[in-house]
Amino acid sequence: MSEKKQFRAIKGTRDILPPDSARWNWFENTAREVFESYNFGEIRLPIFEETDLFARAIGADTDIVSKEMFTWNESGPSVESTLQQMWLLKHSAELHSASSHPVFANRARPDLVVRTDEGVSIIEFKRRTINQLTVANVLQYRKAFEEQFPKEKSAKLLLVFAEEPSAFVDKLARENGVEIEVLSIPDYEPQQVSLRPEATVSVCRTYIEHNMQALPGNQKLYYIGPMFRRERPQKGRYRQFYQIGAEVLGQSDAPAIDAEVLEMLLVFFRRVGLTRTTLYVNSIGDKNCRPQYVELLREELRKVKDKLKEDSQRRIETNPLRVLDSKIPEEQPMIETLPRISDHLCDDCRAHFARLKEELNLRGIAYKESWRLVRGLDYYTRTTFEVTAEGLGSQNAVCGGGRYDGLIELLGGPRTKGIGFAIGTDRSILSIEEGGEAPKLGGLTAYIAWMGQASYPAAVSIAKKLRAASLAVELPAEEMKFKKSLGLADKLGARYGVIIGEDEVASRTFTLKRLADGDQRKLSEGELLEYLESERRS
Repeated sequence: MSEKKQFRAIKGTRDILPPDSARWNWFENTAREVFESYNFGEIRLPIFEETDLFARAIGADTDIVSKEMFTWNESGPSVESTLQQMWLLKHSAELHSASSHPVFANRARPDLVVRTDEGVSIIEFKRRTINQLTVANVLQYRKAFEEQFPKEKSAKLLLVFAEEPSAFVDKLARENGVEIEVLSIPDYEPQQVSLRPEATVSVCRTYIEHNMQALPGNQKLYYIGPMFRRERPQKGRYRQFYQIGAEVLGQSDAPAIDAEVLEMLLVFFRRVGLTRTTLYVNSIGDKNCRPQYVELLREELRKVKDKLKEDSQRRIETNPLRVLDSKIPEEQPMIETLPRISDHLCDDCRAHFARLKEELNLRGIAYKESWRLVRGLDYYTRTTFEVTAEGLGSQNAVCGGGRYDGLIELLGGPRTKGIGFAIGTDRSILSIEEGGEAPKLGGLTAYIAWMGQASYPAAVSIAKKLRAASLAVELPAEEMKFKKSLGLADKLGARYGVIIGEDEVASRTFTLKRLADGDQRKLSEGELLEYLESERRS
């Protein structure tokens, strides 16, 4: 007899269990409190989008899009389900009826419609090109339809294509005597979707789709949730990882906006005890000065191409700025000799960066300039920044972000300025824990140790009232011996045991035992509630 398979979490994913999940909730709730104090509102986004959205915004040549995204093709209804659905509906045989059917509205537009005297049935090709679709395909599917419904014979075929396949139609009609009509649907395309590798692009899509530029003032949004990248798992880095991010979208690119975003970020880090951090800032120019610098950088990198590793060699042509991100020790001396973006900024970008540093100084924000801080995504412009934390090794960044003026336009929206950041939740919490700065959170306040069925109603009642006061309470479902009951309370980490026995029921009191030192006292219901509530507040 074979052994039963033991299922495990897929490599690069993990389970977050209690009590660790309590720390995650605290971390995320603290972010909400801080961000909302700066008038940011939470936005909740889908975890997958059209692949083209990421390819257009992030860049088709980036590692994220070309190597790391989890992508699949959206499939429409199966041939069988579509046939059955359309046959049962007895849909009209008019041409316009097929294109207006809900099946089409869900972007599951088929390539072949078989029409009978009594209705319309659709056979789906899942978007073959005209060259791939053969006469044999059409006849095969028509035969399948006739076999499924032997009493009906299709009098006519209705072919649906993104463009009119005249040569194919002529060949099919001429060689097989099939009467054909063509219905052209230019916007028909199968949908390819990807799990989101980041969320800024999704926020921008939402901004455009919901016409948020018509709302008053800047749109200040934050999000919390999982992202997905198919990369090599390592310390603090997973294939399903979590981010907390914030974005400001509007008509202004004033450096004061950038500075306030950074102030909010650092206030949050201080609030959660992530104090061993360093803020790095840079400017990577805009469309007026950045292209010239990129081309200069590419020329200099070509001169040392043979000395670089394979990834860096490839990036020379696709995205030379990414070479500056390299952590390979052998490449560092060569990178240090490369031209610096700060020496090639246009006057406007140089003035913007100078004003940003003035704003940071005004707010008392410590920072370091890093000319190699270019960010890995194509949409960044001008301000870029990163926060690193101790205890994470070489991959020590816990937050990155920057300005992305022009991204909304790139995605088909109105001219809009934008800046934002994303915090790596996994790494940030790891740094807090390794630095010994993690707070002691909540936990179990009281364990109700009841003995005797006569005490059970009082136990249920007091547990309900303590929980209504937002206290964590454990109420055992079955009676247990006194020693065993308090032993379990201790193992569960309860701070107090609330003892209810015959004496307590008779005197209408409760015995409260502090499990850390054994101190105990008899209290009335009101005194017990007041005492434990004061403990929670302290």
